[in-house]
Amino acid sequence: MDDEIQLISDGDGLAVIGNPTAVERFLVSEGLPSKDLGLQRLRPVLNIGAGAARAGSEIAADSGRWVKLTKESAQLVDKYGLRTSSKSGLSTGVLKGNSGQIKGFVEFAKGPRSVLSNPAVLAGAAGIMAQLAMRQTMDEITDYLAAIDEKVDDVLRAQKDAVLADMIGVDLVIEEAMTIREQVGRVSEVTWSKVQATSVTIARTQAYALRQLDALAEKTEHNTRIGDLAKTSKEAESKVQEWLAVLARCFQLQDAIAVLELDRVLDTSPEELDRHRLGLRAARRNRLDLISRSTGRLMARMEAAAGTANAKVLLHPTASRAVVHSSDQVAIAVVDFHGRLGIERDRRSLEARRWADAAAEARDKVLETGAEVRDKVLETGAEGVDVARQLGNETLDRARSVTGKLSSGIAERALRRRGDDGRA
Repeated sequence: MDDEIQLISDGDGLAVIGNPTAVERFLVSEGLPSKDLGLQRLRPVLNIGAGAARAGSEIAADSGRWVKLTKESAQLVDKYGLRTSSKSGLSTGVLKGNSGQIKGFVEFAKGPRSVLSNPAVLAGAAGIMAQLAMRQTMDEITDYLAAIDEKVDDVLRAQKDAVLADMIGVDLVIEEAMTIREQVGRVSEVTWSKVQATSVTIARTQAYALRQLDALAEKTEHNTRIGDLAKTSKEAESKVQEWLAVLARCFQLQDAIAVLELDRVLDTSPEELDRHRLGLRAARRNRLDLISRSTGRLMARMEAAAGTANAKVLLHPTASRAVVHSSDQVAIAVVDFHGRLGIERDRRSLEARRWADAAAEARDKVLETGAEVRDKVLETGAEGVDVARQLGNETLDRARSVTGKLSSGIAERALRRRGDDGRA
């Protein structure tokens, strides 16, 4: 049994549980970076059920590691044939280390130290996995805010709106609660009482930021004159990054509240943990969909603006290039933002055509069209010069011919007159 490894996947991460040596050997063989799962936090649910004390001590002796699911690590779910439960949404299996084959699934794992055989412990492990996935996203958002060189606190303080001002206070409260959680290892009733009402303020701030993005999209849509379009696109380029930073911070704080919430449920109502985890997962997906729709509308308007600019590049070359450049910058910002929140993974339809690629394509089309127009103008101009030169030469020849004939006629008449005068 010491070589047995239990695998659990929730779609965001993969938990590897078993003897520490066996777990380490498995992770090294697959080349997977991992984090500590924190099985010791399952103590509240280890006291549930007959024989729980013995099972708890055996499970606590195991090692648990968590791996973020990427394109590569997600293939393990198919590679090892994990079975998915329609009730919990978890994919589970038992891998026997000495043969490298699947030994059984949750329905057949009867060993006393198996996490998969104890529904309460399995739900607890899934809850911890959800927390680790959200903490991973929170860290990526922190990196995102640093990478764009836009401190969201500065953005918020620059605003006079009460909605955004309230966000600063909420930020401080949640950061304090997360710090206490790290130090204490749990979320007490006192700590939870400080943060449980903050979600309303965060939701209000998120809605406000989304409205600002929608307003920028509407401005871009309603402007048809290329000069106005260039001005609106430039405004969008400068403002979109700020509102994306606010949205990112909102999402980060919402994930932080969910982490605290799962800890609280694990302490007070562990039997409800699995249902609560699924509820938080659904709510989180709804937030991602809402953000994706709003930013998607903005991207569509910016792409349409680039198309309009492309059509008018001959008459307005400078303004057209400015519109396409702004569209390109907005596309890059939104695609980066989507990647940090994991929207591309959850919304695979967006992968069919990356907005940044579309904007770059529009930009290249403008440049290509401008070059073609320039070449056409030069070609037409050259042809015009040739025609003018040809017509000029022909006219000159005709003029010379006429002049010659006139000169010959005048000379002939002059000679005739002289002859007639001599005979007279």
